[in-house]
Amino acid sequence: MKEVPVGVSARHIHLSEEHIEKLFGEGYQLTVLKDLSQPRQFAANETVEVRGSKGSFPKVRILGPARKHTQLEVSRTDAFQIGVKPPVRESGDIAGTPGITIVGPAGEVELEEGVIVAARHIHFHTKEASEWGITDKQILRVQLQGERPLTFDDVIARVSDAYALDMHIDTDEANAAGVKTGDKAVILD
Repeated sequence: MKEVPVGVSARHIHLSEEHIEKLFGEGYQLTVLKDLSQPRQFAANETVEVRGSKGSFPKVRILGPARKHTQLEVSRTDAFQIGVKPPVRESGDIAGTPGITIVGPAGEVELEEGVIVAARHIHFHTKEASEWGITDKQILRVQLQGERPLTFDDVIARVSDAYALDMHIDTDEANAAGVKTGDKAVILD
């Protein structure tokens, strides 16, 4: 049995260096609140407000380090609450997605595109993927082993030497299956 730890991803934002400076001030560097499951990734102490056409979230956690492009990741429920209609996409695939207003202590950013519902995926280290016969971008069938087991047929494998084994789902998906971070998922085929 191929078991994978589950990581539940709450709404969060990745910021570019340019936007960190616009929101927090020139030369500002994010500070680490806690390390995440992926190597060299962290939840920052800093948060921002995000505003859509119907509402806002006042304290959206920033994940670091800085990225090439700013990207807000929300669940479908979050998107309805603030009035945006993002597509389900892989992280980094933001072309043609909706924008949002981001507010920090030193300024605002009108993001023209960058809001997504992250496609469910599993991070594999290259060694594990090779041992399990899994390739990058392969679509997997995975069962969440929660209070209400749920099977997904469209889980994307992401393979890299920089990754640690971890399945990422959003809060809507976790709630549907009754799972929490640290629970297990099983790759079915």
